[in-house]
Amino acid sequence: MTERRKLTMAVTGAGGTRMARYVLSALVKDDRVSHVDLLVSRTGRKLVAHEFGGPAEKDPVELLLGSRSEKVTAHDPEDLAGPLTSGSYPSWGMVIVPCALGVVGRIAQGQANTLIERAADVCLKERRQLVLCVRETPFNLIHLRNMTQVTEAGAVVYPMIPTYYNLPQSIEQMFDEYTARLLTFIGLDQADYYAWNGTETPAHHDHTR
Repeated sequence: MTERRKLTMAVTGAGGTRMARYVLSALVKDDRVSHVDLLVSRTGRKLVAHEFGGPAEKDPVELLLGSRSEKVTAHDPEDLAGPLTSGSYPSWGMVIVPCALGVVGRIAQGQANTLIERAADVCLKERRQLVLCVRETPFNLIHLRNMTQVTEAGAVVYPMIPTYYNLPQSIEQMFDEYTARLLTFIGLDQADYYAWNGTETPAHHDHTR
């Protein structure tokens, strides 16, 4: 049985915040997750409001989930006095989805201008897992060098790239598959995702919790 985890999730100003809804919903439903500290950047709020409808001033948890959750605490990313600034605050680690490449660059340079970047910096200094789900494409040389630098510092770059060999029939299935793979990657094994078995028919992964 995996120890129940407290983790941080951030949503930044890159398109694809719908994926953030899938990931946050999965974390809330997972009994192995005890708490989620949520950070949504100013531009992230605007994109969430644009992609889902509703005012950007609305509670970010409600914007993403449709309702509030006792398991999720939203923090102001502009407030650098929050608990996430300290390495003594207990946390498994952090996932940023979607992660703008500008955020990757600031993390790579150690520029903790917002609580999102400071929380990521804390993960690196405390040797906790930091997963950056970048979305933009194509990458220029600056992007690639920044991604190399954060990888060398201990982060994992986990692009928002869907799988194809499972023959997805809808965008929703692509989102579900990516979410399941991401959670499995961070140690929260999922029952429903596909793994290539060397044949034309993908094998269904069946994990027991």
